[in-house]
Amino acid sequence: MRITKLTAMALASTILTAPAWAEDDLTIVSDPLELTIHMHWPRSQGYQEDYPVELAAREMTGIHLKDATSGKNTKDNYEAMNLLLATGKLPDIVGGNRIQQPVNQYGPEGAFLALDDLIEEHAPNIKAFFDERPELRQAISAFDGKMYYIPYLPDGKFGRAWYIRQDWLDKLGLEQPDTVDELYTVLTAFRNDDPNGNGKKDEIPYFARDWEEVLRLLTLWDARSSGSDTYHDFYVKDGKVVHPYAQEAYRDGIANIAKWYAEGLIDPEVFTRGSSAREYLLSENLGGVTHDWFASTSGYNTALAEKIPGFDFAPFLPPKSAGGVRMEEHRRTPIKPDGWAISYSNEHPVETIKYFDFWFTETGRLLSNFGVEGETWNMIDGEPVFTDAVLNSDTPVNTQMYTVGAQIYRGYWMDYRYEWQWTAPAAREGIELYDANDLLVDQFLGVAFDKGEQAVFDKYWPSLLSYMLERQQAWILGSGDVKADWDDYMSTLDKMGLEKVLDAMNSAYARQYG
Repeated sequence: MRITKLTAMALASTILTAPAWAEDDLTIVSDPLELTIHMHWPRSQGYQEDYPVELAAREMTGIHLKDATSGKNTKDNYEAMNLLLATGKLPDIVGGNRIQQPVNQYGPEGAFLALDDLIEEHAPNIKAFFDERPELRQAISAFDGKMYYIPYLPDGKFGRAWYIRQDWLDKLGLEQPDTVDELYTVLTAFRNDDPNGNGKKDEIPYFARDWEEVLRLLTLWDARSSGSDTYHDFYVKDGKVVHPYAQEAYRDGIANIAKWYAEGLIDPEVFTRGSSAREYLLSENLGGVTHDWFASTSGYNTALAEKIPGFDFAPFLPPKSAGGVRMEEHRRTPIKPDGWAISYSNEHPVETIKYFDFWFTETGRLLSNFGVEGETWNMIDGEPVFTDAVLNSDTPVNTQMYTVGAQIYRGYWMDYRYEWQWTAPAAREGIELYDANDLLVDQFLGVAFDKGEQAVFDKYWPSLLSYMLERQQAWILGSGDVKADWDDYMSTLDKMGLEKVLDAMNSAYARQYG
């Protein structure tokens, strides 16, 4: 596969900031320097010192990362981090999956170094990145206003989209639904009119492999299911942090979802079928509509072409809501709570921040995204292009990158060209369709609690969320009536401490973003 030109949309999100230091000499130390690292993430409980990416970075910078990961017997990164912090003996660098909360909690207490001055004086590329995106600097700062970690920074805009069986629409003489009422009509036709042609009423009009994607239907009644790229999150409404499951629009949305579920328009096994739902329902020619990832969902057109003649699972624009709004709630977050930090015991903080900065140079960014040039990719017409061996392998590209040390949980800036190359043509067309319309809603980037706010959140929020989800599923399944139960539900949330949680959230939000 040869990529000679990316679309203007893709390029717009991947333009590299001009390097702030000479790219022909990336050496940080004249004599080799070894830094220890804790790197724990779901796919790897430890940092592999023989990653090709590590070896290349070592040769260029003179810095060698030596694995010192705690908690290698668990895949739970929180448990691994707690084990590490309990020892009191931290390696030079602490990194991995979801480090933001513990680093921002214990950084101001002295466990990790504030990076602001180090970045200002010794990390011109990181500084340039955050100078251009000050809102991201705010979002990752701790409650004292200082930065304690360099995050993984995703690139691109769109993640998930609405998909529909275009071949079923064509067979039934229907158009892609443009409004919530038209979607209801289409789903009803999928249920009643045998679009798969087997003479059975076995079609599943709407399905999802993550049951939370059923909640995306809430947007069709002008409600929200989440405020960020993760499920069940808070969002900002009229300048205040609120929760979507305590809004009146949510009440009305759940009532309509329950109605659709009772009418057989939503997979009756949506809460139990799990991650296999998409694979099973599409391959058996049963599923009609879903909301899922662009890249992987479009791949079924090729995968099922021979098994199901004419199979066409096409992305379509979100239907207009009851209030006339066309909304895509899911978007790629510009920051993740993953990355790395410098511990208090690090005796080489200047060299370490320069090493962090290396990954924000053009050379470092290419290395962290694509692997080693000449091994997994080549520069063709000014674009990094994966080799045929990578693109045509039976192993997914992202998995191949993990094994060489690219796309792992260091603090780095993703380059969307990495993903665009193995995104199916149908998905590319869908992304361009979404990009041409004003669909995305504002995203909640989180807050950093002080000790008191964290205590309030930890005390009340887990039980509140459990109760919210319990009632949510019960209402959809037909146990109770959300409108009749609403006042009691809201009263229970108040008794369980929702207002206390919101007060803590808004206190932190005003401090961080005010």
